[in-house]
Amino acid sequence: MKYLLLALFSFSFLQVNASTPKSVTCTRTEYREEYIPGTKSSPGYVRNYEVDVEIPCGGNKSAKFKDDDCTDGKIAGALLGGGIGGAVSRKEGRWWAVPLGAVTGAAIGCQVDGG
Repeated sequence: MKYLLLALFSFSFLQVNASTPKSVTCTRTEYREEYIPGTKSSPGYVRNYEVDVEIPCGGNKSAKFKDDDCTDGKIAGALLGGGIGGAVSRKEGRWWAVPLGAVTGAAIGCQVDGG
């Protein structure tokens, strides 16, 4: 039973570290003018237009608020994981089972809480 729970926690911990890449493109509209020269019979003129230009995202103007605080999930997961580790281990193995369960539970609890 202990090995089954340990394998389950290990597998869950490996899945927690996976993430999906995110791609964001930021653009800005720029106003441009171009002078078209003319001749004696056809005078020159100015052509104006707008162009979308890619710019780097981030900086002070586009600071985003990250709300991924997972403190509650860490605490609950650590307590639950440590309790499970202590319950399924024998006296000789509790010195490593309780901390391992607490660390694994904290990692899983943080991901469940949305961090």
